[in-house]
Amino acid sequence: MANVEMLTNGQFQAVYNVLSLALAAMFATTIFLLVVQARVLPRYRVAVVVSAMVCLIAAYHYFRIFNSFSDAYVAIEAGAPGVQDSYQLVKGVGFNEGYRYVDWLLTVPLLLFETIAVLALPRAVRSSLLWKLIPASALMIILGFPGEITNEIAPKAVWGALSTIPFIYILYVLFVELSRAAKSQPNQVGKELAGLRWLLLATWGVYPISYMFPMFGLDGADSFVYRQIGYSVADVLAKCLFGLLIYKIARIKSFDDDPAFEAQETKDIPVKKADASA
Repeated sequence: MANVEMLTNGQFQAVYNVLSLALAAMFATTIFLLVVQARVLPRYRVAVVVSAMVCLIAAYHYFRIFNSFSDAYVAIEAGAPGVQDSYQLVKGVGFNEGYRYVDWLLTVPLLLFETIAVLALPRAVRSSLLWKLIPASALMIILGFPGEITNEIAPKAVWGALSTIPFIYILYVLFVELSRAAKSQPNQVGKELAGLRWLLLATWGVYPISYMFPMFGLDGADSFVYRQIGYSVADVLAKCLFGLLIYKIARIKSFDDDPAFEAQETKDIPVKKADASA
């Protein structure tokens, strides 16, 4: 998609601030998940560490996106003829939207991997689900990229339709096949797993809506700003919140597997009484 030539000060600040927010959220969640991964049993730590990796990869790419956006636009001083408090695209620089697709190509398969890993399913079932989900997720991202960067409606529609096919297949595996495989999970885990899947569906739904803006005649600076805000908020929810829910499931399953571990993790810490003689 072609870069927008001009942004008002408000539009520039909105994108600048939401990118900064996403970057901070990704880094903070990475640190948190790495610190708390010892609070679950070893068999579930891979899922928590992978969640931290997802946020770290996203943080790196948001750092690149943030810098790309900051470098792409230069402020026009107030008082310039006909322009007040605006930002103009720097010729020859441009804003690189491709960083998002590189991020998604790496993180979306890992999101699906951590979903399967935290359930500790039998090896054969786990392998079957991963072989279905990971190639489909990569194909979904790869097919969507050509449509994102084109300005022509027809190719965008074709690539969008092709990308939708693996997306629907992923939803089928998550909502049908994974449900059958996870019937033996504790009740609370089943509820949290349902929350994970609906979170993915809700956040992933933002991307095709933003993708189709030009097809509905929504273009220009406002469309660009809404797209960046939508992508960034969806990424925070799909990576940071998703990672925290993975950690919650790992804790629930750790407590269910090992009552002694639960007792150790939830025991009250005695409060020392103040010395009366003090």
